[in-house]
Amino acid sequence: MLVSLNEVLSLAEKNNYAVGSFNTPNLECARAVIDTAEKLNVPVIIMHAQVHEPVAPLDVIGPVMVLSAQRAHVPVCVLLDHGETLDYVAKALDLGFTGIMYDGSLLPYAENVANTIKAVEMAKSCGAGVEAEIGQLAAREGGTDANAGGPVYTDPDLAVKFVKETGIDALAPSFGTAHGIYKSKPVLDLKRVAKIKELAGLPLVMHGGSGVSPEDYRIAIQNGIRKINYYSYMSKAGTTAAQQYLAENDVTFYHDVALAAQKAMAADVEKAMHIFYNL
Repeated sequence: MLVSLNEVLSLAEKNNYAVGSFNTPNLECARAVIDTAEKLNVPVIIMHAQVHEPVAPLDVIGPVMVLSAQRAHVPVCVLLDHGETLDYVAKALDLGFTGIMYDGSLLPYAENVANTIKAVEMAKSCGAGVEAEIGQLAAREGGTDANAGGPVYTDPDLAVKFVKETGIDALAPSFGTAHGIYKSKPVLDLKRVAKIKELAGLPLVMHGGSGVSPEDYRIAIQNGIRKINYYSYMSKAGTTAAQQYLAENDVTFYHDVALAAQKAMAADVEKAMHIFYNL
């Protein structure tokens, strides 16, 4: 069933877990995530990132995501991930997305606040929840420079100011994670997460959630993380399975390769969900 961002975050707060939030730039990804959520009977978020527009145009994949959520037997939020422009945010909301993440983290603070306020107004008129980011990760979503340089850690006091000024529903602070594949073990400032949660009092989001250790996931959830974004390692599992299938079989049909990748992604998603939901 299609639900709002706030509905799944409320469940996460009530039950002290983090809802899994997975990028789904194609049908195989979407099915791997939703099928696994139904298998484990947990709510879930499927996302489309603006950076994936060349991979899957929003006006093509968006309706597929919304319909998949409507037909699911568990609560599913459809969220725009890293919406960088207000026009793109509006497009997602018009398609029926029930959550948006506006990312103005590269903008000057005042401009980020002003645009986030506009995004909140747009989303609220559609009954959608809003996530926003303060601070920067070591690599941008979809980039190839994973862990090239360090993140700009979020200042807890500035985070509180940002939350009060914008009226967002969830905050994505920077505390040491990075988008992409980790080239070295991430050093996370999990005490910073607890401090921001204590001061801001709203659900927190872990971006760059792939590749974090089970122990760090659990501490982060204990400290206030209620949504974990996950894609790179799921996608990598699909790639590895596709390569193996091609190496071991005389392949005629692409869909056989795609299904092998989907099965492997579902297995990776299930491992992550067991940790996120304390199963």
